[in-house]
Amino acid sequence: MTTSLHYFVANEGEARRLASALAIACEPIDVRHFPDGESLVRVSNASPVALLYCSLDHPDAKLVQVLLAASALRDGGAKRLVLIAPYLGYMRQDRSFTPGEAVSQNVIGRLIASAFDALITVDPHLHRTPSLDAVVPGIVAINVSAAGIIANAIAAIVGTDTILVGPDAESRPWVEAVAAPLGLEVMIGAKVRCGDRKVEIELHDRQRASGRPVVLVDDLISSGGTLIACAGQLLDAGATKVAAVATHCLANPDDLASLAASGISPVLATDTVPATVASISIAPALADAIRAHGLA
Repeated sequence: MTTSLHYFVANEGEARRLASALAIACEPIDVRHFPDGESLVRVSNASPVALLYCSLDHPDAKLVQVLLAASALRDGGAKRLVLIAPYLGYMRQDRSFTPGEAVSQNVIGRLIASAFDALITVDPHLHRTPSLDAVVPGIVAINVSAAGIIANAIAAIVGTDTILVGPDAESRPWVEAVAAPLGLEVMIGAKVRCGDRKVEIELHDRQRASGRPVVLVDDLISSGGTLIACAGQLLDAGATKVAAVATHCLANPDDLASLAASGISPVLATDTVPATVASISIAPALADAIRAHGLA
């Protein structure tokens, strides 16, 4: 079956890199707005298998347009519709923490499952949810790891004495997956709860970093506060250099400036979310997953 890839302008570069890796047609999705803010979405040249590329950072502004584009692709002849959302928003709220809160992971997951036949995402930030299949019930759920891509990207900036550090237990899978092909040591921090709302990170064996370079590894850089706290402990312990790498970078320019001021350099991320530090293309990993599932 013929496959085409359809993208919104915010992800044009990433989508075109993926289309090139797959050697398939790449079509822009046209979005216009009525005076009241409603979106008019227009697609073109839908193939029997249509891949819709939209990274779901800042998802409130994107989800309606994604659903409209999905409907238009169906109407245009797509028999199998796949959402490629390299960053999948709304994953943190996987339960109701206080009475009356919506469990947004369930709501958004069901919404995606109602419109698509498959979902492809990269290192989703799942806490207590056992798998991506539980988020989007009834459709194909493909969880792509960025570990191999990241390991290849940092191979040139690490030495045999480099330690890869994860800020907390949740980061362990990413740190170990990146460290394994490079044969590097790993250090994992621990969350220390100081009150109902205050959590600090403690690197109990940070003395291991003395006289050695360190790379902080995590799935997500949000504001960067956790990485800054880790870097401070590591530099105080005698680390010669602290860099950072993540799958997703949501940090704004001020956050990135704070990371640099704290002594973290370089900061690297994949291009699942467009950012100035998103220099690692995720396209090869996405292309491999798409081919493996017979979608191109």
